[in-house]
Amino acid sequence: EMEGNKDVLYMGEDVGKYGGIFGATTGLFKKFGAERIRDTPISESAFIGSAAGLAAAGKRPIVELMFSDFVGVTLDPIMNQIAKNHYMSGGTVNMPVVITTAVGGGYGDAAQHSQTLYSLFGHLPGLKVVVPSNSYDAKGLMVSAIKDNNPVVYMFHKGLLGLPWMPYPQSTVTEVPEEEYTVPIGKARIAREGKDI
Repeated sequence: EMEGNKDVLYMGEDVGKYGGIFGATTGLFKKFGAERIRDTPISESAFIGSAAGLAAAGKRPIVELMFSDFVGVTLDPIMNQIAKNHYMSGGTVNMPVVITTAVGGGYGDAAQHSQTLYSLFGHLPGLKVVVPSNSYDAKGLMVSAIKDNNPVVYMFHKGLLGLPWMPYPQSTVTEVPEEEYTVPIGKARIAREGKDI
């Protein structure tokens, strides 16, 4: 999406030259430069607020909240600006923000790095929440989130990243086509049909 749309940018802590805490942005800084791959200070409230302003001005920011546990300091810009501006403006201001954040544990990171706060985001009016369960859905949902004109919280379990030090179920590893595709937001996938509960 970044190649085809110059308004898409990615921002967060250590996402530039370092490539992100989980390596998800490795190589993007070199390819797109500092204007589109933006390292931010360790001030989650500030860079989430910046994403709100960028979106209101016509950009399509993807903002990485390193761990969902850090949402407490970001609730004002998320809840009162990003989620509501489209509605408060009578539909004249789009807020195409993607907030991407890691959830879950499994490697001993305790109370501030392991929570799965799906319901917190899910109860904020104006936000869509997606949680991919495999690598195919991870790519397709991210493309759909970037193309959405309103805010999407993209929550991925760290186990989806295939990191050698992080345990993950084999069912999360699926074929991912090189070509672009989307996975629709708001439409459930039937993983397996059945008649017994």
